[in-house]
Amino acid sequence: MNKDHQEAVNAYAKYYGKIEEFKSAKMISLCAESIELKIDDLTVDIQFDHVLKDCSDAHKTLVRMIKDIPAT
Repeated sequence: MNKDHQEAVNAYAKYYGKIEEFKSAKMISLCAESIELKIDDLTVDIQFDHVLKDCSDAHKTLVRMIKDIPAT
């Protein structure tokens, strides 16, 4: 996800992680309850609004999260 979708990871960091400025952001883990991002030297856990059922649910949820970010 990091290489192919860096813009999405950055958007998660800014909007859901509430971190405006950073040098790097990487998704370091994904579980049924949350994604974990490494933003510079900080680790941020972003909780989902539900427990993921499977990989398809994970994909749909991450896409929806991006679409839910207000345009700037």
